[in-house]
Formats: sequence, C-alpha cells, structure tokens
Amino acid sequence: MLTTSSSLKRLTSLRRLLGVLGDRGDRKSGLSVLAGNEDDNNTANDDDQPFTPWAVSVASGHTLLRSPQHNKGLAFTEKERDAHYLRGLLPPVVFTQELEEKRTLHLLRQYQVPLHKYIAMMDLQETNEKLFYKLLIDNVEELLPIVYTPTVGEACQKYGSIYRRPQGLYISLKDKGKILEVLKNWPEKNIQVIVVTDGERILGLGDLGCQGMGIPVGKLSLYTALGGVRPSACLPVTIDVGTKNEKLLNDEFYIGLKQKRATGEEYKELLEEFMTAVKKNYGEKVLIQFEDFANHNAFDLLTKYRTSHLVFNDDIQGTACVVLGGLLSALKVIGGTLSDHTFLFLGAGEAGTGIAELISLEISKKTKLTMEESRQKIWLVDSKGLVVSSRKDSLQKHKQPWAHDHEPVTGLLEAVKAIKPTILIGTSGVGKQFTKEVIETMTSINAKPLIMALSNPTSQSECTAEEAYTWSQGHAIFASGSPFDPVIYEGKEFVTGQANNAYIFPGFGLGLIMCGVVRVHDEFLLAAALASQVTEEDYAKGIIYPSFKNIRKISAAIAAKVASRAYEYGLASHLPRPSNLVKFAESCMYSPAYRNYR
Repeated sequence: MLTTSSSLKRLTSLRRLLGVLGDRGDRKSGLSVLAGNEDDNNTANDDDQPFTPWAVSVASGHTLLRSPQHNKGLAFTEKERDAHYLRGLLPPVVFTQELEEKRTLHLLRQYQVPLHKYIAMMDLQETNEKLFYKLLIDNVEELLPIVYTPTVGEACQKYGSIYRRPQGLYISLKDKGKILEVLKNWPEKNIQVIVVTDGERILGLGDLGCQGMGIPVGKLSLYTALGGVRPSACLPVTIDVGTKNEKLLNDEFYIGLKQKRATGEEYKELLEEFMTAVKKNYGEKVLIQFEDFANHNAFDLLTKYRTSHLVFNDDIQGTACVVLGGLLSALKVIGGTLSDHTFLFLGAGEAGTGIAELISLEISKKTKLTMEESRQKIWLVDSKGLVVSSRKDSLQKHKQPWAHDHEPVTGLLEAVKAIKPTILIGTSGVGKQFTKEVIETMTSINAKPLIMALSNPTSQSECTAEEAYTWSQGHAIFASGSPFDPVIYEGKEFVTGQANNAYIFPGFGLGLIMCGVVRVHDEFLLAAALASQVTEEDYAKGIIYPSFKNIRKISAAIAAKVASRAYEYGLASHLPRPSNLVKFAESCMYSPAYRNYR
C-alpha cells in the first residue's frame, strides 16, 4: 500500500477522475473492467484513505458512460442498466449498435463543412470509441477524407482553435531529461505502434509546430480502422521543439511552445532521449513511425535508427510502397515492365527519392541491372531544375544518386521534352505544377501517359483529375494523393485512383506486429507493394488502386505478405509460423462491436 503524501494525493486525484464517491462507498458496481480487476469488489472509502486504483469499485454508472472504451451510448441492455447503476442516467429506449451508427451518420451528414465533420468525429472518438471505429470502418470511403487528408490538414492549421481535449502525448523541450517519466504518464502500457511528428512539414502546409498532433492522431485512427491494431496499443506523439511559423508564434490560441524551432545538437539530443526512452519503456518490438518531419531530419532519423529500432517513415517508405504498388498495377493498362519505362519526378524530397529508390530496387531484382543502372531510368526535377551530374557538388546527399549526365534543364516542361518520360510523378508539395502544356506534351509522347499527382492536401495537388483527363483528351491514366470526384469527358466517366498511404501502412504495421520482427527491411516494403488487390473491373475504368470498401481484406493480405517475408528470412520471433497468415491477420484485428457486460 502506498503511504507517502505525494502518492496519497495522486491516488485521491485518480479516484476523483474515476468518479469514486466516498459517501457512497457501500455500493458496488460491476464496472470492474475499468478497474482492471474483475474479481475484486473492494469498496472505496473516504478521500483520506489510500487505495489501489486498479481495485476500486464505483457507485454510479456515470463513470461507465464517461469511458470512451466502454461506453455503449443507448445500446446498454435493460439488464446492463440494472447491473451497472445506469437507471435514470439514460433515456428508456434501447438501441442496437447498428441503429446508433445509422443515427450518428445521419447527424454527421447534416454538417456541410468538412472541418465540422472532423470535429464531430473527434468528439465521437473521445466519447464512444467502438461506435467511432464501426462508423469509420463501415463508411470508410465517405469518412476517410474527413478523419485524414485532406480535412486533417485544415484541422492542423486550426488545431489551437478547435482543441477540445488532449489526444496523444506532448513532449517538448521542457521535458528534456525526463522523457521516460512523461511516457509513463500515458495510461496504456502495452503499446505496439507509436506515430510521432515534430510538426515541421505537415502535408504540404509547412511548419505547424505542436498543432501537427492531428497527423499522429489521424494515422493511428487508420491503424485501428483499416489495419485492426487495438486503439489501446496506439500512441500518438508530438515532439514540440518550437516553430518557424510566425503566424503561430503570434497566435494567442497556439497550443505549443512559443519559441523559434530548435535545431542542431539541442534537437538531436531530445530525439535521442525520446528514442531511448521508448525502447526502454515499451521494448524492442514497438513500431515507431516517423511522420511529417522535414527532409533533412527525416532522412537522418531513418538512417540513424533503422539499425537499432523498429522504425518506419511513412513519407519515405510508405509512399514508396503505395506508388510502386500503383505502378505495378498500371503496367496491365499501359503495358511493358518497370524497366521498359522512363520516370520523371517533380520533387526530390523524402517522398520522391524514397519512391525512386524502391522502384530501382524492384527493377534491379527483376533484371540483371545493378542498382546504379536501375537508377538511370529515373530522373528528378527539384526547385532548380533537372537533377544532373554537373550539380552534384551542390546537391543534398539524398539527391546525389539521381544526378545523371545531361545538360542543365531549368523547368518541368523543358525536362518533359528532353527526357520524354512515360510516367510523370508529382511529389513537390506545390499545386498546379502539371500545367496544360506539360500534360499535352506527355500525351504527345505517350498513347497512355501515366500521371500521378501525389501531393496533399487537395490544394497542393500538381493538377486536378478534371485537368488531367481534359488536357490529355481522355488518354491519361491518372492517380492522385487526395480524392477527386469522377470526371465525365466526352460522355465517358473517368474514376481516379487514390495513391493513399492508407492502403499500405495499416497492413504493413499489422504484419510487423503479428510476426514480432525488431527491424524493418527493404524486402518487407517490396512484399507490401506487391500485394495488389486491383480487380479487372477497376482496370476497365482505368483505376490502378482498389476500392477502400475492402480495405480490411487488403490490409490482411499485406500483413500476410510482410509476415511471410519475415518468416522466410528467419526474422520473425513469434513462433511457430501460423499455417494461414491471412486468416491469422484477420483474427488479430480489433473488432468495434459492442461487448456484453455482466
């Protein structure tokens, strides 16, 4: 029994949080699942007496209604209402979960502004977790753009104004030297996936500092909804080292540190402490996903920690997987093999070079070409023009492998004319770069040009679906990072495939977890990219990505492919190997169905 003064205060505070009322300690509730000990019926005494918080009993069902993990809204049965002291706390009607879902979706559709829908969804997640995930899983095509891109971008921009309650863990420069203690403040102990950002490069919106928390929260919602990872095993983290965004620094509602962004050793030391603390607190098998770090830090962090931690950068590796998967699907429409095509990228940052490297790896594996020879088929354009060998001395390290011999070319249009690519990929983060002239030139070179405008959110897309189909006179195979409505051109409907990382990272993460690996290998990335689920019906419409309607099946297939590769290479620690990895992946997935309480 804890007896120190500070411990008593902490226990008393926790008791009040749980809604334990000292003057009603003679009553006992069946809400043992909150206390973590189903068999212990100890009653809570007065506020001055210490108690173990995992063995409390409560006097009112009010606590149950305030627990997002256990709240069932109006779906508590008559028996449950009696057993858990809910009489009078709810209207007399008893709904099914399906009716609750229908009612919530109806209310959600009354909102006309996407940000308002986002706020409503976040409120639902914080009040009724299972209903939130059931709603998202059953209506994923409608709600994915709400809980993630493009709406999450606006949510991050306005995060200080729409902030309701804390979601995730905030670690700032103020916590230096005590990050391990901060991690222990998180209520869940069995963490399997951490998504962490420092907010410096949120989508294509720049430095949003502490308000980048919307990204880890959104990503982990998808880990659960699409990949089936338990919500309690997910931890969103924002590392706050300040911001370069003057608008935020002058915003009275900004929720982060109001100071210039830390760099250099101060930044590195904080990240090192964080990575060390995570491994110490959660073990070697916790997956750490880096999200929306600026290019220079993204590459450095991935390079530094990939040999000591289970790390994954979705911007570099996840984007590469989903694009390679789309390219392999597109070959059935445009013909040839990867090595037959010439690739031109607009954007030479973490996404562009990550995609290029994975394409090169796949070409090398399928041919007798070396990696250096494979890279010769891929060209990059950055803000200064075509990346060529004469610029090599001034290029950042991650761009240097792509500096090929060619005379300098200053603009994208000139690069298209010079290189004559069959595939054009945009990862620039700058909108409207695929102009009419660029797409018309691509169409004059290719019967079916493949054009991928991948930058997010929608406002930063290199072109719209309507522009791609119209300017190519309906010849382009088009995919985008953000969703676009179908386009009618000359009486024919064109449906855009969305190159959304949500196809890959939830299933990829599930695969890593279920086989128990401790490092991410490139072979896992190739395995994930090769798990294509595109149907002949999709191909007939020019779609190179499958529908999100079957995303959980897709995630299970990807998880199985990743785990299979890990077992083949002797890297899995969860033994013996399941006989059917797809079924095993499905059995591991979180279910949002309401549970029955005794």
